[in-house]
Amino acid sequence: MSVKSNKEISQYLTFKLEDDLYALNVEGVQEVLELELNHITKIPRTPAFLRGVINVRGSVVPVIDMHIKFNMGKQETTVDTCIIVIETILSGKSTILGILADSVQEVIDLEPEQIEAAPEIGNQLKTEFIAGIGKRDDRFIIILKIDEILTAEELSVVDTPAYPDLDANQISTEQDKILKTVSAT
Repeated sequence: MSVKSNKEISQYLTFKLEDDLYALNVEGVQEVLELELNHITKIPRTPAFLRGVINVRGSVVPVIDMHIKFNMGKQETTVDTCIIVIETILSGKSTILGILADSVQEVIDLEPEQIEAAPEIGNQLKTEFIAGIGKRDDRFIIILKIDEILTAEELSVVDTPAYPDLDANQISTEQDKILKTVSAT
């Protein structure tokens, strides 16, 4: 049984976490950034899956570590590690998030016949964040519903600015001051 009933082809950005392929609908993807060129600033007292924030053209963007969020453990970064910047709806408003991925693969077209419904795996396992399972070249691609990955409690952490009265440039200045103070001692 396919997820979509019409014959509309959808485009997805595919990315890897370990050896598995995941996909996001391209409509929500804004850009892909190289991790090496973007310093992630850690925020104290936040959940482990929230790696920190980055500065994207003057905006503070939270970065979600998908390995930790999906209970895969922490992954070492490589030259291919990247941040997928997406726009999603959190608590009823548009929010920009970064998703840390091992690598971005390609943009693919999937026809409705190539997408199966998300599997139902008992009552204990939550799969509401899976839009479907794509099939391409004898591989499965887990298509994510990014709006469903975070729970309401997790959303409140991401949705609350760490520095509510500062913009991204002021945060960098404050962090530099802290680093200088720490290194002087």
